[in-house]
Amino acid sequence: MNGLKKFIYVIQKHRASHLHYDLRLEMDGVLKSWAIPKDPPLEKGIKRLAVRVEDHELGYEQFEGTIPQGQYGAGRVEIWDRGYFVPLEIKKDSILLDINGHKLKGNYCLVKFKPRSGKEKDTGKNWLFFKK
Repeated sequence: MNGLKKFIYVIQKHRASHLHYDLRLEMDGVLKSWAIPKDPPLEKGIKRLAVRVEDHELGYEQFEGTIPQGQYGAGRVEIWDRGYFVPLEIKKDSILLDINGHKLKGNYCLVKFKPRSGKEKDTGKNWLFFKK
């Protein structure tokens, strides 16, 4: 990867109240996180909603196990894919990554939804995740 710095990448399959996948990327000393309601895209042409959620501490990328009932995120967590990524371009509303995981490989984008004019408040949480 041409000597560029590599960062932690992991997707955790999370069987909480609803099955989803948590995309976690090492940025700014934390794991920036997005919840993806459907299987992550393995090939071009598939776009997935990715909802921005709270950051997690470095080290959480190793977590597999069960979060007990009564706690936030209760349910089973397992690592679905892991590896590293190289940031190719990071902007306020888009992130271009070169992912090298066991399942996801290649250039991927996260693009923030633009708010609809006057229709809804921009929470900044909804993004699209797809392979370029």
